[in-house]
Amino acid sequence: MTQLTWFKSSYSDSSGGDCVEVATTSAIHIRDSKDIARPSLRVSPAAWDAFIAEVRTSPQL
Repeated sequence: MTQLTWFKSSYSDSSGGDCVEVATTSAIHIRDSKDIARPSLRVSPAAWDAFIAEVRTSPQL
């Protein structure tokens, strides 16, 4: 398996708060930064783009 390079969002809390990390290959891999031993979620680039578009247009909770 290819070694993934993980990136944290610039919005992540640098003091150890909750965040996700993302790695990109031919798919998008998403994991919890506090539980990196757990398998990552893998989605298609189209699904990731749709998710990001929805987040950007949704009101904050």
